[in-house]
Amino acid sequence: MQTDAWGITSGYRDARGAWRATPAHTRAALREAMDADPAAPPADDPPPVALGAPGDALPAPGRFELRLEDGRVLDVERRLPADLPVGYHHLWRPGADVGTLLLSAPRRCPAPPARAWGWAAQLYAARSSASWGIGDLADLERLGRWTADLGGAVVLVNPLTAPLPVLPQEPSPYCPSSRRFRSLLYLRIEDVPGARDVAAGLESLAAAGRALGAERRIDRDAVFRLKNEALGRLFARFGGDARFEAYRREHGAALRDFATFTALAEHHGTGWSRWPAEHRRPDAAGVEAFRRERAERVRFHEWVQWLLDEQFARAAAACPVMLDLPIGFDADGADAWAFQDVLALGARIGAPPDRYNAAGQDWGLPPFVPHRLRAAGYAPLVHTLRAALRHAGALRVDHVMGLFRLFWIPPGLPPAQGAYVRYRPEEMLAVLAIEAQRAGAWIVGEDLGTVEDGVRQTLAAHRVLSYRCLWFEEDPPARFPELSLASVTTHDLPTVAGLWTGADVEAQQKIGLAPNVAALEATRARLAGLTGLSLDAPVPAVIERAHAALAPAGSTVVTATLEDALGVVERPNMPGTVEQWPNWSLALPEPLEALERHPLPRAIARAFAAGGRGGPART
Repeated sequence: MQTDAWGITSGYRDARGAWRATPAHTRAALREAMDADPAAPPADDPPPVALGAPGDALPAPGRFELRLEDGRVLDVERRLPADLPVGYHHLWRPGADVGTLLLSAPRRCPAPPARAWGWAAQLYAARSSASWGIGDLADLERLGRWTADLGGAVVLVNPLTAPLPVLPQEPSPYCPSSRRFRSLLYLRIEDVPGARDVAAGLESLAAAGRALGAERRIDRDAVFRLKNEALGRLFARFGGDARFEAYRREHGAALRDFATFTALAEHHGTGWSRWPAEHRRPDAAGVEAFRRERAERVRFHEWVQWLLDEQFARAAAACPVMLDLPIGFDADGADAWAFQDVLALGARIGAPPDRYNAAGQDWGLPPFVPHRLRAAGYAPLVHTLRAALRHAGALRVDHVMGLFRLFWIPPGLPPAQGAYVRYRPEEMLAVLAIEAQRAGAWIVGEDLGTVEDGVRQTLAAHRVLSYRCLWFEEDPPARFPELSLASVTTHDLPTVAGLWTGADVEAQQKIGLAPNVAALEATRARLAGLTGLSLDAPVPAVIERAHAALAPAGSTVVTATLEDALGVVERPNMPGTVEQWPNWSLALPEPLEALERHPLPRAIARAFAAGGRGGPART
């Protein structure tokens, strides 16, 4: 496979092994989306980025000035210092106008806990009786304590990233406005400083919020209205806090720009590319003027992010949390506004046609232009990973293959006419390793789906765990690789109850999908063989046996979903649907208080403990 100067590949092997050459019109459309001049390929002399480790030879002969991240300046020749610290440094030739970013990275990401287990939770679904219609960060703290009491070591949660601040609220956590900041929907209002002093004034809002828990379908718009109103009242009484000011200083321009964008979106609505010209760029003079005029509203949004940071830190202290990093972000969102100079805003990322999706997939998210991202010293990636890893014990990188290549769909064309665009995986993995080491967090790469040769081996060499799902694996769990996280199912696949009872197939057929019934029946038969149960066995027994079969897996970490812990038949997300299924909007059928008393979660925990994972449940 050949790759041109802009990263566009000559073709790819499809799911059936057939070669799909990149059409000339697709290549031209992708270059246009990159705003690339075919006659002027991106320069690489000096290279904008180089990899280096202590004692390595310099990336080019001669003398250099090495500017270390901590501010020290060293003269170097031939080789890098033997005590080169991990971090982001710069090499400059004497008199040069352009330097090279030197990535000094650990060889591998931090190690995960050995023979551990945890829960995979959709936090929005994990409500308690105190929640305002949606699971929140206080619920996550409670879930963490319960997990630790059962002997678990981690709680994997859906992305908590910020959606656009408008109605209707985007239900998908994988299409955020920003991957660097979080959604105010997850705040526990009663835990906001000052809330207890005005509890009576908030009681009507709290009562309305708690009443939303009577419906299983989550009403994000109602939650958004109630929490915005409550936060507005509390902010009006906020007299300042030294911790808030320290948070503002630490996050600087990124926080200020996000808060400004959020205020602008409240003012103009969605679609920043259609805003008045003076507001379309974060560095525009009109944006600075708006920020001064709406200083209190900008400060409000900074304050909300500080509250989220404080509450998440408390939740993560109860039990390590694994956050989920989406593959991209909304083209109308804050990150696209902030990073617009390194994006191909007209293109979208997705997946090529395969046997499950004959038309391919269009995720509607804009991609980074490889040479522009590299020329920017990977700053958007650095800032995104650093924000995602803040207070987290681990990170799940959605569609980790995107560190190697992404399937781009040109403007106005269907997925079938897309092409793969390649990035620099060793450089991006170096950034990931630096940020993971600084956070002390281990990394999981979600590598389900089409994976090109060599990718899993490269990830393993960097100690990025693979993702192994029982539904997809032909090998028995004992043969799963050690550097992997294993689960029975995922949020996009049938639950055990949904598969075992046939309810998942019936649901798909009812909403007009055409499920692969034969494949699902084969999976069900394989589950029966794995558990040793007959096809008429009760669902709780199947769930317990399935996790008992997963427990001795070779994988260093295994997880169980809260949906399986309660025998839920509905999956959280039905790929290929928008309105037909309540994607990302179904709460668990019982609150956390009932989950904690339910016998099935404890049976799963005992099964994991019997498989040599974690400690025994504390009573």
